[in-house]
Formats: sequence, structure tokens, C-alpha cells
Amino acid sequence: MAPDPDSASAATSRPRVGLFVTCLVDLHRPNVGFAAIRLLERAGYEVVVPDAQTCCGQPAFNSGDIRSTEAIARTVIEAFEGLDPVVAPSGSCAGMISAHFPELFEDDEPWRTRAKALAARTVELTSFLAGQERDIGATGADRVAHYPGVATYHDACSGLRELEIRSQPRDLLEEVEGLELREMEDTEVCCGFGGTFCVKYPDISERMVSDKAALAKQTGADTLLGGDLGCLLNIAGRMHRLGEPMKVYHVAEVLADMCDVAPIGAAVRNEGDER
Repeated sequence: MAPDPDSASAATSRPRVGLFVTCLVDLHRPNVGFAAIRLLERAGYEVVVPDAQTCCGQPAFNSGDIRSTEAIARTVIEAFEGLDPVVAPSGSCAGMISAHFPELFEDDEPWRTRAKALAARTVELTSFLAGQERDIGATGADRVAHYPGVATYHDACSGLRELEIRSQPRDLLEEVEGLELREMEDTEVCCGFGGTFCVKYPDISERMVSDKAALAKQTGADTLLGGDLGCLLNIAGRMHRLGEPMKVYHVAEVLADMCDVAPIGAAVRNEGDER
């Protein structure tokens, strides 16, 4: 049977975007990935999630294992070839691809060319959405995000310093109905996660995340938001151990109106658990 030309036309009329899911989202918070897909589809894109994608290689890179990082980078480059742009709900992973993939192949011109091409078309989620002319909330009340609360925002190091992400998530959050955003002091200071840093220097990391939690509490906000799951897991974990009730969500979850799940780091009760 010949394909319906109208259906084929509709399928090809939407521009495609590749989604780099990230390891932490895949393993610890899939809701962030589904939120990213919802946001990108609302912005008018067909979202492609390559099965072959893996870690961005940052843990190996930061540990000095360059050979493993190169192998990981080749897999990522091949997985996203032909997709433009490539969007990641993480400034850390997007920064790794954009800033560090090309330097891995200084002495391998064919792979360096491919790495530079991927780096040039890779962008963090909120930066991508903030740069769109499309109004992702313009086609119906069901597409307008609602969050009845007061939030403060943590700026993750890699996104801020490598990709200059600061105003973009805040601009998007201004469109969320019911949300009040209060800035904390030293919002641009590291939370102490730093990938392998928190493993190598746990005492220093704990002091840094404790300071971050205290500054967030001082704002009187009931929610902390951010764009990097590593930071959010770190902050949420510390707040849980301190007994702080502040909720932690990824910015994509709020923008996509997908906060009907337990906050990051909160205990999840399964049906049948003793209460």
C-alpha cells in the first residue's frame, strides 16, 4: 500500500532534534528526559533519541582516562551524526561535548572534524528553548505550565562557565503561572558535586553543599531548581540528611508541568509498603 502523501508530509514537516539523555537522567530521573521531550515537541520538533548513545565521557575525562574518553566520544559522535541540533538537559554534558570533544582528537584530523561538527550543533536544553521564536505555551491552556510555589535557582558550574547559561532558565520560568523566583546569595558558587570531586574530596564537598543548602533556605523558598541533575541530586541528598523540607526539581520538570512525581531525593513509597 502506498503511503498517504498527507501523512508523510506532516511527518516530514517538523524539524528533527536529537536528544542526548545523559546517564544520570537515564538511571536516576527519567522524568527529566520525558519532560525534555514534551518541551521540544511543544516547540514544534520531532525528537529523536538514538539507542546507541552512551555517557558523554566526563567521569573518565576528569579522572585522566583519555583513552576511554576517546572511545566514548566516538560512540556519541557516531550516534548523533545527521542530527542537528543535539539538545541535552544538562549544561555539564553539553559542555563536555561542546568544549572538550574536539580537543580529544588533536592528532586525528578526521575524528577532530567530526567532533567539532557535533560540538557546534550541541546545545543545552534551556538555552535552546530560550532561543526559539516559537511560544511553547501559545497553543492552549493545557500547554501553560503551573507551579504554585516559591523557588530559588542554582547555577551549575559547567553550564554557567562553559556555556554562559544564566538568564535563559530564568526567562523561561517567568512564563510559569503561580511561580515566584527568589535569588539566593552566591547562586553561582559550586554546590560541591563536581562529578568525581565529591568522591575524591568528600569533606570539602560536604561543607560546600551544606553552605549551598543554607543559602537556599535563607530565601524562604519551598523549592530549589536547577539544570544539572548531578548538582540537584547532591543538594537534595544533603537537604534530606539535614531534615530540610525543601523540594528539588529539574527546571525541565517545572517548565513541562511534570512535577506530579516525588521531588528529587525524596523517598518513594511503593504500593504495599508499611506506613
